[in-house]
This record gives sequence, C-alpha cells and structure tokens, in this order.
Amino acid sequence: MTNRSDIEAGIVGLGNIGQYHAERLVDLGVTLAGGMDVAAEARTRFARRYDVDVYDDHHELFDTVDAVIITTPNKYHEEYAIDAFERDLHVLLEKPLGHSIESARRIAEAAAESDGYAMVGFNNRFANTVRIVKNRIERGDLGDVTHVEANYVRRRGIPGRGSWFTRRQIAGGGALIDLGVHAIDLALYLLGYPDVTEVNGVARGEFGSREEYAYLDMWADDAGPEGFNVDDSASAFIRCTGDHTVSLEVAWATNRPATHEFVVRGTESAARFDLLEGDLTFHSASKIGPDHLEDTSVETRQNDTHSDEQKVFFDRVVGEGKRERGNSVTEALEVQRVIDGIYRSSDEGHTISIGGGEFDE
Repeated sequence: MTNRSDIEAGIVGLGNIGQYHAERLVDLGVTLAGGMDVAAEARTRFARRYDVDVYDDHHELFDTVDAVIITTPNKYHEEYAIDAFERDLHVLLEKPLGHSIESARRIAEAAAESDGYAMVGFNNRFANTVRIVKNRIERGDLGDVTHVEANYVRRRGIPGRGSWFTRRQIAGGGALIDLGVHAIDLALYLLGYPDVTEVNGVARGEFGSREEYAYLDMWADDAGPEGFNVDDSASAFIRCTGDHTVSLEVAWATNRPATHEFVVRGTESAARFDLLEGDLTFHSASKIGPDHLEDTSVETRQNDTHSDEQKVFFDRVVGEGKRERGNSVTEALEVQRVIDGIYRSSDEGHTISIGGGEFDE
C-alpha cells in the first residue's frame, strides 16, 4: 500500500465518537469499509449515513479491513484491540488504553507482538498550540523544562449520569480516567516522558451522586445518581526522574470557573496555554538593559486535532509520516500506571511509588 485510499478501514463502536472518526476518515480519503456495534440501532444509523456494511460480530468486520479505529466503552477495548493485533491489523485505539492497569498491560503486550501499527488517541498532542510549545522546547527556548501545571476542569460537565461513563466496572473510573488521561499524557509528553517514580493524589465523588445536581448542559440524558460510582474530580502530584514534576487538577464537576490552562515551566522561559481555546503566551525575564519581564503572545489558527491525528496514523500505516511522532502504546501504558497509582493513593491515603513497571508500597 502506498496511498491512504488503498487502506480499507473499519470503525468498532458506532456511537458519537465512532461517527466523529468516520467523518474525518472519509474526508482524509481513506476507504471506510464498514462498522461494527452490538447495538442494532447504532448499526442501522451508521449504515444509512455512510452506505457501508455493518456487523454485530467484529470478526466479520476484521475479515474485510486493513485497519480499525476502536471507539467502544473502555471495558471492551481489550477484546477488540487484542483480536485486531492478532490479525496484524493497524489499530487506532481511543484513549484510555484500557479500563484497568491489568487490561492495559495485556493490550500493550499484544501490540508489541503484532506487525500492525498501533496508536492511542491522545489527540491533544496535535493541537497547533501544543506543537508550537513542543517545538520551542526541542530547540531549547524554554531551557530545562522541569514542571507542568496541568488543568482540565469543568464547572458542571458530567457526561451523562447513568451512562457507561459513570459506572466504574465499564469505564474504570470517572473524571480522572476520562479527562485526566489527556492531561497526564500531555504533561509527560511536554516533559519528554521521563519515568514516573511516585504519585500522590485524591479522587473525589462529590456531585454526581447527588439527587439535586444543578447543570446547564449534559453530553447525554441525565438518568439520575443511581449507579454513579466514579470520581467527578481528582487532584494529584506526580514525581518523575530528574526532579521533573506534574501538578494535576481534573474535574467533571466543581464550584469554580472551568479551566483548561497548562503552564510549562522552564529555566529560561515558561509557556502558558489554554488547551481548548488555543491562547498561548511565553513568559521570561531579561537583564539586557534594565531588568525586565517579558510576556509574548503567540497567535495561530485552531486545527481539528482528530483529523490531524488520523493523518499521522494513516501516513505511518502507509510508511510515510516520519515528520511527526506518533502516540506509542508504551507511553499510553505509562499514563495508565499513573492513573492506577492515583486511584490507589486515594484509596490507601499515602504516596504510591512506581518502580520496575509495577507499583510498590
């Protein structure tokens, strides 16, 4: 295969995220060969919209494609991803890697043994703002980057109480595994993915279990608090080798203004940006002339991060795309280890040390 149009791709999980990926896949020029979902309504809707074959058995879909995009609830990532890897299919797997650390490890092992190319859906890496910051770091403008303040906080944004998002056995967690997975990946990515040595955090469920939960918008219908057994916010401190650190704040629901601000602190300069709005400012100080502080704003156009993520994925599938770094499963597993460590730290009330690929007390 030498062109994207030569690739036959399928979508596993035909809900909102699956359709979101399908739209961009078609725009990219990749052949959408079909879709799979266990829900008949989802299959009918997808077939009508894209005029492709749909299946209730993923094996039938896998017989017809070269690559799959997996967008199912977290618990089902393992089954579909491992079967795809065993067939040497190329896999773009929506975040997180799995719903648990054990599941994530099994997925990572299968990916390592497969001849298919694997990528995890950390789309925020592809934001133009993040690319600018990463480029400045790589050329040394920020000096030694030592700390990232990572915030992904909604004021009232629980994504459908009663849906799979709010049930631990399916999602694996709440705000931390949904939003925190992005924030942790982005922070470690900008730090150059140093090895994490310990984590200390608290995950809280303060709003989702209330009978009276005030909100303006919700991603899905509000089925009430029954079955809500996940966190709706988390605070954590992550320590890495070389004294690199991350302070993390994530929330679906809080009594404070929303913030998506990241601050990347270096010895020569710092970068502050809004992950969703794209605002970017570099902060530094100088002794050239009178001592003074410098704040430089940078403007860039907003981009569709999922489209650019897909472009990198499929270009790598056809042997191109060497210009940019893709998302490795190894890094996704590191993020999963951090998330698992924060949940354990919260449950046990102390810092969790990480060493040799396992958590130690």
